Amino acid sequence: MGTDHSHDDGHGTVDWRAHGVKVIPGDSLDPNTAQTPGMNRAAAINRARAGAEKIWAGTVHIHPDAKTGAHHHGDLESIIYVVKGRARMRWGEQLEYVAEAGPGDFIFVPPYVPHQEINASPDEVLECVLVRSGQDPVVVNLDIEPVEKPEAVKWIDPIHRE
Repeated sequence: MGTDHSHDDGHGTVDWRAHGVKVIPGDSLDPNTAQTPGMNRAAAINRARAGAEKIWAGTVHIHPDAKTGAHHHGDLESIIYVVKGRARMRWGEQLEYVAEAGPGDFIFVPPYVPHQEINASPDEVLECVLVRSGQDPVVVNLDIEPVEKPEAVKWIDPIHRE
């Protein structure tokens, strides 16, 4: 009872060698994933590479002074962790909101939010880790006329408000 028979080796045990922890070396990520102009995405964890069912993870590099086109990821939630550089995020119907993030910061992008990633540094590559709530590499590129001066939005912790 309680044994996951989908990985059963015939003796009622799971083959943990084949169905256990996977380490994906950073130099073997797969660039063959949905792309947005201005950034390079590479898949690390997905169904094909690691057997993941519910999440997708990879890296994103944005060149100095570069920015992506406006896009969204359908019903997927995205988390971006900034490893190196300075990220400027714009979002909204006309990309009217803006916030910045640096190394160690997390960015959460809810489903269907039109957004644009910008490398705020003129000379340093922006390196991020990206995690999504699903397997489908949904990238809907949008034709948006951005507002000239976006409104800065500072995150306020809803649990620990002062």
